[in-house]
Amino acid sequence: MITTERLRLRPATMADVDFWIELHADPEVNQYVGAYTREKAETRLRGIEDSWAARGYGLCVVESLATGEAIGRSGLNWWEQFGETEAGWTFAREHWGHGYATEAGRAVLDWGFNKLELDRITALISPGNHPSIAVAERLGMTPRREEELFGKPCVVYALDRAEVDADADAAAAAKSKF
Repeated sequence: MITTERLRLRPATMADVDFWIELHADPEVNQYVGAYTREKAETRLRGIEDSWAARGYGLCVVESLATGEAIGRSGLNWWEQFGETEAGWTFAREHWGHGYATEAGRAVLDWGFNKLELDRITALISPGNHPSIAVAERLGMTPRREEELFGKPCVVYALDRAEVDADADAAAAAKSKF
């Protein structure tokens, strides 16, 4: 479990099927990530549980610390076809514009780089998904290449641990001058 100033990220499980379906039912939310039937949600959540068991990471349900309400999903997802780990974020529309995706994304990147010691974390973003592009850029990710995912184009944004380490070293050096 990951806790930030306002959020709790906990592993998604089969108990989250109804939430998963509801989250992705809104056409504005699902325009880039798709909707879920019960069967599709159960299959996806089984895969997430398998990822947690095999890799020690996966997608999480994001809950508000203030209310305990599930407001979105975020976490890490392994893509076998790319050989890469992706950070993702999807939030219910009524929770857009509050910085939750950036807060969750930052926590997930920190977890991936510092606890899991991943060398690179990507974000696969559909062209035109400007809110997700803005989150990726706020997190320091830059576009690296174009791919196809589920028959649709996407841009692969990425951040390398070496970049994060270099930024931390530069910040420490700047602080030591004063």
